[in-house]
Order: sequence, then structure tokens, then C-alpha cells
Amino acid sequence: MTDKSSLTHLTITQALEGLRTKAFSALELTQAHVDRAQETAPLNAFITTTFEQAIERAKHSDLRLAKGETRPLEGIPIGMKDLFCTKGIRTTAASKILGDFIPPYESTISQKLLEAGTISLGKTNLDEFAMGSANLTSAFGPALSPWKDGAGTHCVPGGSSGGSTAAVASFSAMAATGTDTGGSIRQPASFTGLVGLKPTYGRCSRYGVIAFASSLDQAGPITRTVEDCALMLQAMAGYDTLDATSVNVPVPDYLQEMKGSLQGLKIGLPTQCRLDDLRPDVAALWDKAADVLTQAGAHVIPIELPLLKYALPAYYIIAPAEASSNLARYDGVRYGARVEGDSLDALYMNTRSAGFGDEVKRRIFVGTYVLSSGYYDAYYVRAQKLRARMIEDFKQAFSQVDLILTPSAPTPPFVIGGEPKDPVTMYMNDIFTVSANLAGLPGISIPFGLSSEHLPLGMQLLAPAFQEGLLLRAGKVLYDNAETHPLTALKEANRK
Repeated sequence: MTDKSSLTHLTITQALEGLRTKAFSALELTQAHVDRAQETAPLNAFITTTFEQAIERAKHSDLRLAKGETRPLEGIPIGMKDLFCTKGIRTTAASKILGDFIPPYESTISQKLLEAGTISLGKTNLDEFAMGSANLTSAFGPALSPWKDGAGTHCVPGGSSGGSTAAVASFSAMAATGTDTGGSIRQPASFTGLVGLKPTYGRCSRYGVIAFASSLDQAGPITRTVEDCALMLQAMAGYDTLDATSVNVPVPDYLQEMKGSLQGLKIGLPTQCRLDDLRPDVAALWDKAADVLTQAGAHVIPIELPLLKYALPAYYIIAPAEASSNLARYDGVRYGARVEGDSLDALYMNTRSAGFGDEVKRRIFVGTYVLSSGYYDAYYVRAQKLRARMIEDFKQAFSQVDLILTPSAPTPPFVIGGEPKDPVTMYMNDIFTVSANLAGLPGISIPFGLSSEHLPLGMQLLAPAFQEGLLLRAGKVLYDNAETHPLTALKEANRK
């Protein structure tokens, strides 16, 4: 039997090999992660845990392994972001208004991962309804990153998928699901030294995922290595007739696709991302990443994305508008929390006032305003026209290059309590990520080094639609040549 610490520090690839050779059992692997999740409970990475169910599933996995009936991710313990509906298991979206909601059905993604053999340890924390960049807006309290500053203060794990990244970065889960509406997989992955991939819009089903902004939301994996990311994406991707936005295109073998060479590839550096106030350590790491790709045989060239500077304002018109529409269903009548009133209007107002947090209310107000009579054309229609032109900008860019390289976030993670107090300043965390969501493109964040404060920094790669394999291939090169190896840094952070 391998000691528990060694088991929790395995990658998925290593764990699958150990299970195959019977070096340890699925029960031992799962129990080690349950114990670790209990040890790291103060991080508040999970809203709801399913440890007993996980142990039972691990026993079934061992029976399958004994019979040779293995599935792609048999016996792998993961976290499930609490935005994915799970049949019979509380699903809250980190909101009081869904605090006691037990879905009667399973989301397609969680079902596919169950069928692939994964073992869910529970539902991970997030910003309420996925609205936030630091996991500070959860009705169940903030999730904390295992990373700390020099004074020993915990950093934020990013958002909205902060509970997922906290669980994986603390070695409490081998991988986790996330959702990305404006960077909510890539930014928290950057903040915690992990790999996070946002697939092409339509690559992974949205059925059973509680909606924030329907034209922007996309599910994806959060892992510690690029190979693990490929394995998770393989299980998650695919056409789904239950999702009208799902795209019926073949899912390639991602592990095979990532093995190719970068020789002759063209990689663009957008001049618009070279901000005047870009931190020197972020800029230096960006240059280092470009050098690594050049040494691997790629040609790195500057490119223009003229409308990129408008991505953030366009996003913060479109996303709140869609949120205000999607969240209208939470009215105290059909399901979720209910606060009585002396009239129907009072019932609505009382329920929504008590059920939603400040950030959700703020975005509903903004979204309702931009959709209102007299402002719809001035704001929402103009933002959608700008979005269409941005898509054309990316098409033009990808006629010149194969991939685009940028930082994942403009800063390293900030400490709890040291976050920007102005919401607009907080929104700036998404400056490098929102454009991929507006254009429906795939993007990946690769842990590439440490900031001047010895905190994680990630590099982002963007690709044309449905070119996730190319992202993984180039991402593997960056990962293998990281300035500070992410797994080593993570282990050191968890020992402190």
C-alpha cells in the first residue's frame, strides 16, 4: 500500500497506471483524497461533500478493475463545480436562493464523467451564479487558495471556479470541472498554478449547467498537468441532443493530437495586450513563453486585434443582459427559496432580495437596464454588433497565425482582504480572457512561473474553433519548459 500523501500527489496519468498495475486500489486512492479533503476543509473548497458515496463508488471501481472492465478514468477522484446539476445531490450555484435545491436529473457533463469512471468527492465552491473573479461572492463563504503570501495570508483562488482550483491545488481532488463565461476556468487556473481549458463554445454540453450567460458559458476541465487536461476533456467533450447549442463535430484523440511538433507553427502576440501598466514580471514571463515556443520551432510574430480593447465593456453589457434574463426564473414560485409577501409582486421582491447576493443583484440591475426600452439599441445591440466585428478580427488574425499567446491574467492572485474594492477594477481581471468567450474560441491557461511575490502566473493560448488539440500540444511545450515547475511549486506551497 502506498502512503496517502504519495497517492494525493499523483497525476491522473500516474494514478491510472498505478490502478492498472494494482500498486494500489481505487478505494485506497479515494480514501486518501477524502482524508486530504477533510484536512483541507478550512479552505472551504467544497460546498457539499459526498464522501460516503465516493467510497462506495470506489469499491465498485475496484470490482470493475478486478474483472478488467476498465473505463477511461476508472477510480479517479474529482470535484464537481456546484453549477452542474447532480441528481439527488444538492446543487446551489453558491446562492441562498438555491440553498436547498436537489435536482431530479443529472447534467450531461457530470453524467459523462460518471460513465467514464470518475468518483465525485462533492460539489465545489464558486462565486454566486459564477459571477465573480475571486470566489468572494459565494453565499457559503469564500474559498481559499493553498497559496499564501510572504506574511502567511491565504490568496484568493480566482473565480468563478475558485472552489475547483482550491481543491485541485490543495491535492484534495485529482481534477475538477469548471465553467468559463469570461475567464472563470483560465483565470483561477492561473491564480493557483494549474492547467485550465475553456473549450470551443458548443464542444461540451451545457445541459444541466445552471446558466449565467447562455451565449458565453462553456464547461471545461481543471487539472495539474496538460496530459490530465486532455484525459478530462476527452471524457467531457461531445455532441448532445439535449443541448441546442451543442455542435455535432467529431471529438479527436486529444492525447494523440498533443504529441505533434510545433515546427513551422505561427504564434501571434497581440500588440493590444502589451498594456502600458502591465506588470514587469508578467511581461517578462510572456517574453519567456514566446522564447520557449520559438525554440520549439514555432515562429512568433506580432499581430493586431484592433477591437480587443472593447472586449471588456462589450462583455459587461452582454453577460449581465443574459444573466438578468436567465435569473428571472428564480421568483419564489416554481422552485428554490421563497419569502412570502402580501402580494405577488411582494413575493417576487422579498424572495429575490433575500436570495441573491450583492454582485448578482448588481449584474441583474445592469442587465435589465441595457435591455430596457430606450436603452436596448444604445447598449445591447451595439455590444452585439461589436462582438460580431471582434469575431471577424479573430478570423483575420487566424488567417495569419495558428495560435495566439497572451498572459492569462494581468496580476498574480491577491490575498484575501487585499482584493480591489471597486467592482470595475475587479472586472479588469478578465481583460485577457473575455475575448475568447465573445468569439466562442478555445483557450488554455498554462502555469508558467512565479511573480515577484513568488505567486503563480499563467500564460494563455487561444486557437481557432475546435482546435483544442493544438492548444494542448503547444500548452505541453510551455508546461514542460515552465520557468518554475508548477507541480514542484504547488507541493512546496502545500507544505507551508
